[in-house]
Amino acid sequence: MLLEKPLIRAPAARDQTGPRVRQFGVVNWIGLWTLYLREVRRFLKVSMQTIVAPVVTTLLFLAIFLLALSGQRGAVAGVPYVEFLAPGLIMMAMMQNAFANTTSSLMVAKLQGSLPDLLMPPLSAAELTCGFALGGVTRGLMVGLVVGVAMALAVHVEIYDWGLVLFHAVAASLLLSVLGIIASLWAEKFDHIAAVTNFLVMPLSFLSGTFYSVERLPAPFHFIAELNPFFYMIDGFRYGFIGHADGSLTAGVVVLVVINIALLALTHRLIARGYKIKA
Repeated sequence: MLLEKPLIRAPAARDQTGPRVRQFGVVNWIGLWTLYLREVRRFLKVSMQTIVAPVVTTLLFLAIFLLALSGQRGAVAGVPYVEFLAPGLIMMAMMQNAFANTTSSLMVAKLQGSLPDLLMPPLSAAELTCGFALGGVTRGLMVGLVVGVAMALAVHVEIYDWGLVLFHAVAASLLLSVLGIIASLWAEKFDHIAAVTNFLVMPLSFLSGTFYSVERLPAPFHFIAELNPFFYMIDGFRYGFIGHADGSLTAGVVVLVVINIALLALTHRLIARGYKIKA
């Protein structure tokens, strides 16, 4: 008697098709949100360095100016000098920390050799740009909020125009955040980032009317100040507090929008080409 051969079944159709390719749609919201959370959690994990330290530094600036000029400085733009100075210091802290967030994140990844790994997840150049930029914006706004609350304990702070305060805070943080991405893609070591900070970011910040009114400058220097985009960040932000601007608010809004669009387009182009990312 012959033994019957075991019956071999053909594999099911679903086993032959293999794994399905996940569809994300036009925007990979999950990946974008994950990258953004990664950037935010990265700086929150060292909040003493990224949040508390800038607050202490800014309050020291305020204390030094008040002690050095005590009884020697009158009103500026119709308000006490301390109320004129406070918005400029808040804006300067936001700009510096937005720039520092993207530069530190990308430079550490570049020096560790993990920056090319950003090309592996299903994230487009636009999503990578937005994820890193929004992380820097978040840190800038968070630092500005904490500095403003701490400063309000010693200085009379009153909001004159909430819309302009929020617009200039976001626009300035975004501009410096994107500038930090571009600088990090170009830089090969931290010395290059230090050069950008010391010879570009810091001079433009200090010469933008943070500590003084540009209306008091001679005509040639007043014109030069208006060529500085950082001037429009601080001037419009300060107007939101004291209701006085040294320059045109409309021109400032246009300048910030145009520069932000141009820098975002440049950053997208660099990442899409794999500039200093691909081997």
